[in-house]
Amino acid sequence: MIDVIRAGLLTTVQDLGRHGHRHLGVALSGALDRLSLEVGNRLVGNAPDAAGLEITFGPTVLRFPRSTRIAITGTEFGATLDGKPVYSWWSLPVEAGQELTLQAAKRGMRGYVAIAGGIDVLPMLGSRSTDLAGHFGGLGGRALRDGDRLPIGTPQARSGSGFSPQAPEFGVKAPAWCKFVLVHEPLRRGRHPSGVAWAVPIRVLRGPEYDSFTAEAQQAFWSDEWLVTPNSNRMGYRLAGTELKRTHKLDLLSHAVMPGTIQVPPNGQPIVLMSDAQTTGGYPKIGAVIQADLWKLAQVRLNGAIRFITTTPREARQALLEERAYLRQIDAAIAMHEERCARQSAVAAL
Repeated sequence: MIDVIRAGLLTTVQDLGRHGHRHLGVALSGALDRLSLEVGNRLVGNAPDAAGLEITFGPTVLRFPRSTRIAITGTEFGATLDGKPVYSWWSLPVEAGQELTLQAAKRGMRGYVAIAGGIDVLPMLGSRSTDLAGHFGGLGGRALRDGDRLPIGTPQARSGSGFSPQAPEFGVKAPAWCKFVLVHEPLRRGRHPSGVAWAVPIRVLRGPEYDSFTAEAQQAFWSDEWLVTPNSNRMGYRLAGTELKRTHKLDLLSHAVMPGTIQVPPNGQPIVLMSDAQTTGGYPKIGAVIQADLWKLAQVRLNGAIRFITTTPREARQALLEERAYLRQIDAAIAMHEERCARQSAVAAL
């Protein structure tokens, strides 16, 4: 078990989502920053889709009654283990009784804690993810509270392997330091009244109703910077900026939507749907955030700014291939680490 000493603002159990049920009105859910959770699970020897903790802002304190192995990914929390600083994007051995403290996020929005064996709450519709709107999954369908206890599954690592609690710590390169995350478009100084210094570039495909917006709205969509308003959540990021007007207002029948869909309600302010979003909607769709950039959007803080970069389906597929190549590089590096640990264990046994 893991003891939740301090839960923080919004900490939930999440895996890679609840797939195959959207026709029944069931949201995808799952980690908003899927890439961070996948890397974290690799660092502790879990399957990529194992359940971990998604921590929003913090601060959070966890106690581990038994020795185990953890990894912290996503944003930087200034984490400490029994008061000793520890690094994100590292596989860390934890002794029985130690406490992990995650301070308020220094930058970014969300962090992830992966534990060897994964969070072993009861699966619902094939996933352990928390659906906050549906009130199911995770731990009672809710955010964690102070005093909660979380069950942990059986670790896959063998004794003496690179993932055992006795093995040394090791780390990988964070996505932010990799070339594949770069968007080839120069940064611009923020012009939004909030005073933000710069906007995060997010690549977008044109949506089915893009041509129904005025030429001025289309230009503003690509050229302006959009503020992520405080009433954003896991269902959707509500943006503030230039009002996007349509050439003619026609009612649309309710239609399927997905995480990444950018809807424009009557007030002209876009909404980017996120993991907990509904499965259907009736607002016009001006665009869709590509899958490879959804994790970047999930790390934009409230009152932070983004800008949309036009892209093509071919470029969107290439971006996803580059992300998968990054994960394969991590798999190769971990395999080399495991091989070294196995050799050292064999030598020690002689």
